[in-house]
Amino acid sequence: MEMNDMVIVSVDDHITEPPDMFDKHLSKEHLATAPKFGTDEKGKAFWTYQGMFMPSVGLNAVVGRPLEEYGMEPNSLEEMREGVYNVHARIDDMNVNGVAASLNFGTVVGFDGGRFHKAPDKDLSLIHLRAYNDWHIDEWCGAYPGRFIPCALLPTWDMDATVEEIKRIAAKGCTAVSLNENPTSQGLPSVHNAYWEPMWKAITDHDMTMCLHIGAGNPVPHASMETPIEAWITTMPMSSAVGAADWLNLSALERYPSMKIALSECGLGWIPYFMERADFSHSRHKAWTHSGFQGKKPSDIFKKHFMVCFIDDAFGLQNLKYVNEDLVAYETDYPHSDTLWPEVPEFLWKSINHLTDEQIHKITHLNAMRWFNFDMFSHIKREDLTVGALRAKAKADGVDTTPKSYGGEKPLAEGEAQRRIVSGDLMKMFAHHAQEGMQEAS
Repeated sequence: MEMNDMVIVSVDDHITEPPDMFDKHLSKEHLATAPKFGTDEKGKAFWTYQGMFMPSVGLNAVVGRPLEEYGMEPNSLEEMREGVYNVHARIDDMNVNGVAASLNFGTVVGFDGGRFHKAPDKDLSLIHLRAYNDWHIDEWCGAYPGRFIPCALLPTWDMDATVEEIKRIAAKGCTAVSLNENPTSQGLPSVHNAYWEPMWKAITDHDMTMCLHIGAGNPVPHASMETPIEAWITTMPMSSAVGAADWLNLSALERYPSMKIALSECGLGWIPYFMERADFSHSRHKAWTHSGFQGKKPSDIFKKHFMVCFIDDAFGLQNLKYVNEDLVAYETDYPHSDTLWPEVPEFLWKSINHLTDEQIHKITHLNAMRWFNFDMFSHIKREDLTVGALRAKAKADGVDTTPKSYGGEKPLAEGEAQRRIVSGDLMKMFAHHAQEGMQEAS
């Protein structure tokens, strides 16, 4: 097997939503109250919804820039590659990157639909969340059958509506939902509360996978506002361990043995130690904690119910024997700063070529296809989805990958001497965006 023979499915990418995403999916009345896209006199774009202001539409959509410009936050659609928000250009960017299929999380709506959860009028939120799902499934994913894994949002503030939405999106062929890993951050009961029982049943009845994306619920920790930003970025994937430990102890896993969870953007290398620690803790404390685990080790439960993914993780792949190789998948994280676009195949092949062909096929696409009930080969021939075939198409189509300077907001003030970027710089930048947005709206 060679690099160009790989078929790559990414289980974690992102969309910057286009301004017209609700136009075809709402009545005139409900369109008037839907999230609105606007620009200020300086050309900065923002969204407004029920009194909330969401500035900086890019949110780290820095793909295609020179590396030295990655800290410049895009403020408009013009400051990012077209593939970030246009599905046709996205396919071009997937082709040139050798990526056959992709699961995409939203941006302005939140990875887990958090914007709808925060809005005060939940009746409107339900209408607009459903419209978002229709746009995502029918327009974005539906534009290229076999190239996208649909991932919907749920109105979990209303359990009856949640169950109905699960049934509705399942009828559309959607097999994945994005959830907040810690719903208490949304003012909802913890995942250990009986409140969630109807959702667990509906999810498993329809054989859906629940995606828990980093940063949606539990905050990614950083020691202080003076913490260098690279320290924060380093620990981002490992923050998944907090949510994973909570969900690993979910009693619903005992009642629903087919439940499927995906840790999105979690990384791989920390997983062996996490399982080792969970097993040790259970062995020392189960006598008084009554923690369950069906008489098994926590690692056995984790290996059965949790899919993990990685971007660049040679250490994790060297220790694959300590993980369930049937539940390891790949992600590109396009268009965020961690993405290796357009050189994913080169980086991936270097870290994976010591494995057997069977293992490579599992990790690059077969595991994702099984876990998400996604059959891209029923739409497109396998030979047309290899790295080599997709890149040949991109070359024929003239897809340009030359790094371009797109502009955007810098984390340091104009004229400020070069220094180490810290967490507070980014917080200050986003706070400035938000203040400007409020002034513009008023």
